[in-house]
Amino acid sequence: MNAEKNKVVSFHYTVTGEDGEVVDSSRERGEPLSVLLGHGNIIPGLEKALDGRAAGDMFTVQVSPEEAYGLRNPDAKQRVPKKYFQGAQKLKAGDVTVLSLKDGGHRVVTVVKVGMTAIDVDMNHPLAGQKLTFDVELTDVREPEPVELQHGHAHGKGGHAH
Repeated sequence: MNAEKNKVVSFHYTVTGEDGEVVDSSRERGEPLSVLLGHGNIIPGLEKALDGRAAGDMFTVQVSPEEAYGLRNPDAKQRVPKKYFQGAQKLKAGDVTVLSLKDGGHRVVTVVKVGMTAIDVDMNHPLAGQKLTFDVELTDVREPEPVELQHGHAHGKGGHAH
């Protein structure tokens, strides 16, 4: 079975940045990543590279910034009240953290400056503007469960936890 929209694809990956440093690897966690293709669960460039592949395929793909986390926007700075951060009292300039959004979502940001009541952050994803290299090994391609299609994402072993 080949990977395509509305199929659950499981794969191991190692991603490196332009400097050659490993940014993330599923192999360190021991479990492959499982995603429901065609639902925006991974960056577009990686999703395109998975399309048409089969379990057992191994490949390397370079993903442009436009197909990954976007180009850097130098004006994407924002001052945010400390209440929107977990552990705000421990944050310092240069830290990468997660910002809780008003709509209930989350966003990865980089701390620029910490003030008394607010924190200045760079809203660009830390990998924005970088060409990323993925080493990928597909471990499984399967039909999704009906609930996975309904939810728009793959569920791990034992079902969903939301």
